[in-house]
Amino acid sequence: MPTSVTLTAGDASVTIDHESGGRLASLVVGGHEILVAQRDDPMGWGAFPMIPWAGRVRNGSFAFRGTEVLLPLALPPHAIHGTTYTRPWAVGGRGVMTTDLGDDWPWRGRAHQTIVLEHDHLELTITIDNDDPRPMPVSAGWHPWFRRSVGGAPVELELPNARMWRRDSDGIPDGTLVDPPSGPWDDCFTDLDEPVVVRWPGVLRLAVESTCRHVVVYDQDPRGVCVEPQSAPPDAHNSGVDLVEIAPGSSWSISTTWRWREDRSADESTSATLPT
Repeated sequence: MPTSVTLTAGDASVTIDHESGGRLASLVVGGHEILVAQRDDPMGWGAFPMIPWAGRVRNGSFAFRGTEVLLPLALPPHAIHGTTYTRPWAVGGRGVMTTDLGDDWPWRGRAHQTIVLEHDHLELTITIDNDDPRPMPVSAGWHPWFRRSVGGAPVELELPNARMWRRDSDGIPDGTLVDPPSGPWDDCFTDLDEPVVVRWPGVLRLAVESTCRHVVVYDQDPRGVCVEPQSAPPDAHNSGVDLVEIAPGSSWSISTTWRWREDRSADESTSATLPT
């Protein structure tokens, strides 16, 4: 069985690396690669699903229905990005894959991801099954790394009207919603009235749509910029904000669609164009 599969549609192609956390290893649109390709850090390239939690969990621990849960500290002193982004995923069909949630997660469950490529958009869907006799608390999302330069154009972000979860000294939301300041950001936004847009002026414009209420924007790394749709803000397993409880024998799904078009004018902008 191949470890990677490439899907094509029109002038777009996406390569899925099943062995490296079920991530998108490449997304080429109109001859331009738009994802970071370095493989030295599993948290720092391509686009990977975050399951069964998204972002940080404070001190790698949370309590659920009277039980204390301890998670691996992938970003000491915190847990981060779930258990599946370094696990191999089994191929279930073209653009379909699955993995279990691993021994570091105390509930038995499985994650499925479906990837559908069209000529002008990519749709990703995560489904989580609870195979445990107990309710399972989850959040999930995607962590894409978009290139800082495509076709010679430096990346810009267009952030629509939104509210932002204020971060504390640990870089984790403290439960307070505020008006967003200007970047740079490593922050979670909510109540967005439009998708976040990643734009390379004169080359390409990509809108990140999602069924999720939250999106983390991270633009403080020279490798790339991240626009991460999430079902809940970081540390939802402690705060309870939008944390989902999947009943035994039940499933839950989220999806994101990345919709692109040629950016015909380097002067094209909206009222919230934010260079990074």
